[in-house]
Amino acid sequence: MARVTINEIREMKRRGEKITVITSYDYATSKIVDSVGIPVILVGDSLGVVVLGYENTLSVTMDIMIHHAKAVVRGAQHAFIIGDMPFMSYQISVEDAMRNAARFIQEAKTQAVKLEGGVNVADKVRAIVQCGIPVMGHIGLTPQSINQLGGNLVQGKKPEAARQLLDDARALEQAGAFSIVLESVPYKLAALITEKISIPTIGIGAGAGCDGQVQVIHDLLGLSDFVPKHARQYAKLIDVMTAAAANYYNDVKAGTFPTEKNSYIIDQSVIDELKSA
Repeated sequence: MARVTINEIREMKRRGEKITVITSYDYATSKIVDSVGIPVILVGDSLGVVVLGYENTLSVTMDIMIHHAKAVVRGAQHAFIIGDMPFMSYQISVEDAMRNAARFIQEAKTQAVKLEGGVNVADKVRAIVQCGIPVMGHIGLTPQSINQLGGNLVQGKKPEAARQLLDDARALEQAGAFSIVLESVPYKLAALITEKISIPTIGIGAGAGCDGQVQVIHDLLGLSDFVPKHARQYAKLIDVMTAAAANYYNDVKAGTFPTEKNSYIIDQSVIDELKSA
């Protein structure tokens, strides 16, 4: 099966087809996600929180992202895969941005990269695109700027901030980004931005007016007790997994696992011979 292309993603917006994006961080999960036909997988730096247990995304490095992106690419044979540029992998200079974006393409074999920021990163987006690497933008709540933003707060509620988000979206479009994530943006503003630009918008906490949606897979699967406002829990695997681990623990303690069914056999004559040795 051929991999989804950037042109197919653009065409989805043109014909009004909603674009489904999901995060994934490992081989097994990506294989499952790919099997149901989800067209776009984001290897998000959110793995720092949901996989590695960091307080936020700021401790994630390029080497960590490349490691996980490689696993995702091995697992998903059809989806268009985007590598998330981690904190300080592109902020210092255009040269750094180009070099690290190229690592995703050359080492991990992703098809695109994602950067946080708008007007302030437009020069980096343009340079990366000119190298032949597709770029997804990301504006609104940008987790790598959490300390500057003062927390995970909705962005663009006031007129000046709303205008800035529209300017950011236009700057990314003009720089050559093929799509933009809108995170934690009032839904009416997100819908307006979607109307004003020609490239797909992918919402997370930005309402149904976006061209598509992205969610962290751990939120969808219920792998923690916390459910963000913007997420819908389609399963609650934390309960299933907790019960399975508890049952295993109890069976081992009670001596009811493993049974002969779970064990390998050997001819009794071998054992008898060893006993007499």
